[in-house]
Amino acid sequence: MAENVALQLMAIAEHHEPGDRLGSKEELRARCEVSVGTFNEAVRIAQSRGVLSVRPGPGGGIFVATQSALVRLGNSVLALDQGGSSVAEAVRIRDALDPLLIEDALWHASPADIADMREIIAEMAAAVERNDPTAFVHANWRLHARIAAVSPHPVLRSLYVNLLDQIESHTLDVLPLSDQPLPAYIAERHQLHAAIVDALDRRDRTSALRLIAEHNTTNALPSAPSQPRPSLGADTEAR
Repeated sequence: MAENVALQLMAIAEHHEPGDRLGSKEELRARCEVSVGTFNEAVRIAQSRGVLSVRPGPGGGIFVATQSALVRLGNSVLALDQGGSSVAEAVRIRDALDPLLIEDALWHASPADIADMREIIAEMAAAVERNDPTAFVHANWRLHARIAAVSPHPVLRSLYVNLLDQIESHTLDVLPLSDQPLPAYIAERHQLHAAIVDALDRRDRTSALRLIAEHNTTNALPSAPSQPRPSLGADTEAR
């Protein structure tokens, strides 16, 4: 059902120019005659395909997406929709919060929490096997959100998850770089994240903090807007 609604929304977008407002979420949901949950999933599908963008607040709603910026994230490049100008800042703040959340997880992660993290690590491994950088990045973010969920501090937890949501909601694609092949790079990133979870399981504070420092992506910088998008291929890289 969500896929069908996403196709309806994309058909509507075809008759508009990039940046045009299509309506509020409620207006379009009523037009499609579906539940809130189905509609939200349909919007997510259309966003992931780079067709729609969502803007909050007065004058917000659902818009035809315009790829307006690229952000370098470690050794990957994220293609962003028109609302993505603050993603680099969100990445920088997220990185600053990572050590605090690792400290909380060292104290508070239960066996069930660790088991959930290992399931996501397995999803990352599957994305490595498929050479799927976009799936790898999204699984990566789910792992960080799951680690954040362990924190007993609601303000920290909420801030961090909101930053992840902001980064993810504006990301259209993961673009290739040429300095390291995809299989080697995301396999390395998978191993690093698996080692972080292992350190949390052992309550090994020294290793966990060293690994999260190694993981840090604070070199994220916005590039010039609206550059041509290379196709995803065997040398695509993801963070």
